[in-house]
Amino acid sequence: MTRHAILLAAVSGIALTSAAGVHAQTTESSQVEEVVVTGVRKSLRDALAVKQGSDKVVEAISAKDIGVLPDVTIAESIARLPGVNATRDRGNDSQAVVRGLGARLVLGTINNREVASSEPDRNVRWEIYPSEVVSGVEVYKSQSADLIAGGVAATININTIAPLDYRGPEFVLRAGPVFYDGGKDIPNYKTTGYRGSGSWVHKLNDDLAVVVGVTAQRQKNGYGSFTGWGYNDSNARPPAGASDYSSDVNHDGKVDYTPWGAQMSASRIDQKRTGISGGLQYKPTDHFELKADALYSKIKIIEVQDQTVWGANNWGNWNTGTGNIGWNDGVYNAPGASYTLINNAVVAARLPFSSVQTVLAKYSEDKDLFAGGLNGKWTGDQWTVTGDVSYSKAKRTNTWKAVRFEAWPDWTSFDWRAGVTPTITTSQESIKLSQTADLAGSHDGPEHLNDELKAAALDFTRDFGGDGFFKSVQFGVRASDRTKDHVSFSFAPSATGATIPTNLLTAYTLSGGANVPALLTGDIDKIAVVAYGANAFDVSKATEELAERWSVNEKVYEGYAKLNFAGDSVGGSWVSGNVGARVVHTETSSDGMQQDTASAFKAVTVDNDYTDILPSANAKFDFGDGKIVRLGLAKVIARPPLDELRASRTLANWSPWTGSAGNPKLKPFEAIQFDASAEYYFRPEALVALSYYYKDVDSYIGWKQTPATFGGQTYTVASPANGGSGYIQGVELTFQTPFFFLPGPLSKFGIYSNYAFVDSDLKEFSPANNPLRMTGLAKNTATVDLWYANGPIEARLGWKYHSPMTVIYGWNGSDLQTLESEKTLDFSSSYKINEAFSVRFQVNNLTNEALRMYRDNDPNRIGRYDSYGRRYLVDFTVKF
Repeated sequence: MTRHAILLAAVSGIALTSAAGVHAQTTESSQVEEVVVTGVRKSLRDALAVKQGSDKVVEAISAKDIGVLPDVTIAESIARLPGVNATRDRGNDSQAVVRGLGARLVLGTINNREVASSEPDRNVRWEIYPSEVVSGVEVYKSQSADLIAGGVAATININTIAPLDYRGPEFVLRAGPVFYDGGKDIPNYKTTGYRGSGSWVHKLNDDLAVVVGVTAQRQKNGYGSFTGWGYNDSNARPPAGASDYSSDVNHDGKVDYTPWGAQMSASRIDQKRTGISGGLQYKPTDHFELKADALYSKIKIIEVQDQTVWGANNWGNWNTGTGNIGWNDGVYNAPGASYTLINNAVVAARLPFSSVQTVLAKYSEDKDLFAGGLNGKWTGDQWTVTGDVSYSKAKRTNTWKAVRFEAWPDWTSFDWRAGVTPTITTSQESIKLSQTADLAGSHDGPEHLNDELKAAALDFTRDFGGDGFFKSVQFGVRASDRTKDHVSFSFAPSATGATIPTNLLTAYTLSGGANVPALLTGDIDKIAVVAYGANAFDVSKATEELAERWSVNEKVYEGYAKLNFAGDSVGGSWVSGNVGARVVHTETSSDGMQQDTASAFKAVTVDNDYTDILPSANAKFDFGDGKIVRLGLAKVIARPPLDELRASRTLANWSPWTGSAGNPKLKPFEAIQFDASAEYYFRPEALVALSYYYKDVDSYIGWKQTPATFGGQTYTVASPANGGSGYIQGVELTFQTPFFFLPGPLSKFGIYSNYAFVDSDLKEFSPANNPLRMTGLAKNTATVDLWYANGPIEARLGWKYHSPMTVIYGWNGSDLQTLESEKTLDFSSSYKINEAFSVRFQVNNLTNEALRMYRDNDPNRIGRYDSYGRRYLVDFTVKF
């Protein structure tokens, strides 16, 4: 017997052999005054009921009253749960990080079904789901055999409204403006959007009900973003010697690393999201029930970008092969130059005759998601049979076009060391410099990504009845077929060399972010005619990027069995739980184009398969009076990101000779995890809980760089690989209660708070000399919400903190950066005018907390500095 099987058998044995009786639990409840609660306070109470009643370690959000959640997207609500963080994208909470594990290890489901994603991997962007369509969320931190395999960190399940079970008003309408102040300094850009929704729940009779919901949202969340392009340091990015000959700038015999450049971008975002959801519930008898649900969401993003790029042509250095001297070595030793070195890296400098490029760009992105399913349930005296079929499809099309022109001021200075707001100054205002169209333009795209997922499941439950200790047995099967494919095109218009007329350009300065010179803006299409001639961005000129063509098909076959038990234990508690196992067989087929030389490609197909046996056990000990202890033990997996399974490979056509490839032979992330939780529900809406978990992680997936020879040339090819193993452990503390112990009006206040600590010896595979902590691991996370509920008035002040953590920013899994600690403060309030009308006011990011990231595990090497600003929302709700 393996050590994993021994551990699982031990926990199962504790639960089973501790049963001393087989009669029903009989405990006396504390006498608590009955209080009728509504709104957010009711949501907190209902969420605790879900948590208290579960056999698993679970966190929950309840929103049985449509539109009661105080957040714009469900991602913002999820991020407030214990041990959960979210990474921000364009200022919105987006992907979830749970218990120190990144989004790659979180499985997202809707109504317990896996869904397609418009991301290249398999991650779910939670902001695509408006809070109005959500009736509840469960975050399963411990595993059970009946849950779909895939959540090493957690399984996050969104439930939509079941119309027969709904008890609220038939019609709910909500609408109002949303103001974003992050883009207030950008000319010709209005920063006010809107948000609206409507839902209709109608019971045609006692057996049949329908729900229809529509949502519309327009975000004008423009912002400024400063990015560093990284350093020519082969210790951080091999191959050794390819790019770290930036010179010994201070002549001390050591290699000094210089930055490739930096960029400031002001984004004028116009993001529209529309959605429609529907559901039907039919229950003609007590023995049969049929549910159907569907959700369609469409997001269209237009992002106009005004960018300035510094140092692209002369800050970084390449090895010229002559005495190991960088080709731009002279810029750091030129008369008038000065610099600051930290850890042998230039983090501040004053450099003469430095390139300044203006890039005017326009990015567009269209995303569609459809997710739906049909669920039938038949219940007899002893047997319950449930069948479920589902289909989801996500697709994304995006393009990026840009015009570029360049100027050369007498000198440029920069400073972005740790603790300093990124700052750049130049000797002349950019608008007064001659802007010459001597740089090629860009047209990246159209890029197409499609993801289609079909699944079917059949589950059986046999109820044993009577007073026996073993209550029921569950077993079932599931099959899914998923295909994700990707293609991309591009071309580069040639420059005319003309001078851009100053009357086509406008200069402006952003406030509240990085300290940089004025940015230039103008009509990209008019300037493109001067820079590249008429029809510069004719899409018919585009050619396919063959190395970006890939497709991954994944077939998964699962079966499980689970035994449920309940009875008295030796210690006088009531014990319930389950023990079971899930078998998962996965088959993948990866297609792609592999580059062998500068211009030679070949099509390849690589197949792979593997089988995992996933035992699990959960025990819940109820000592009465709200005192509960839970134990769980399970083996868990998360299948590799789909884009990392691609068979494609691309190689650089110039020195340094590098490349990038997928790995179709990847095995899944694996872990054995132990969960323990002690909870005390001392009043309605009141809980103090302490949980501990330990995960023994194996076959962690990270990015490695490996030498490979093609056409007589040796390349260093970056690709994902199974590797690191180690542990991750943590504790989570939750405390929430209304202030019932305070006199008068103070008793109407309450608190929701949690703290999580995570520790791990797992590291990413890079940088080789100082590897980053595992993606998603923030050692400390805390949430404190102070709420007030008194009759028609509700209010909440919410504070969220996380310590630094490694993140994957964007679509490149190998681009790892460290996200610095963030402290955000939000406020929301509402007033119920009468039973039909209410008004709400909300402010997010009250303190205008900036997002700051750094590279190579060195806080002095800036990665990104975004200033998103605040978001203000006012809306009105009508219910009838």
